[in-house]
Amino acid sequence: MNENGKEQARILRKELHNISFDFVFSSPQKRAVETAEIITGKQAILDDRLDVYNLGEADRLHIRDVKMVGPLPDPSVYKGVEKPEEFVKRVFNFMSDIENKYGKQEKNILICGHRCTTACIGAYSKRVPVDENIFRFSSKTGEYKRFTF
Repeated sequence: MNENGKEQARILRKELHNISFDFVFSSPQKRAVETAEIITGKQAILDDRLDVYNLGEADRLHIRDVKMVGPLPDPSVYKGVEKPEEFVKRVFNFMSDIENKYGKQEKNILICGHRCTTACIGAYSKRVPVDENIFRFSSKTGEYKRFTF
């Protein structure tokens, strides 16, 4: 995480200082873990289901060099590109587990992920819109959203 990211996490820590988080979950990506731990001062519980969308062989290539199909790398060109429905399924599975375990309790849970994972979390909470554009629910860098079960 660069210094700008650390500063954004410190700002969020100040904004959320009055919330005592019972659980802190994070994507295994280093920047997400660092963000969660700066915000809460607690060790994050890592969960692979919160990991960023898997771009397969297209990961780390410059977007101008990637053959795309809509907004995603072409899976017929790049091995390992995650299917959108599988991505949504894994994030929804995580959310379902959290809801089943803690949904009837008064718990504050911080979930730190990525724009794509926060979009899925929002879609889980508010349901997938008819146009399937779940990114309207995503948190931008340095922002957060609150959802309840």
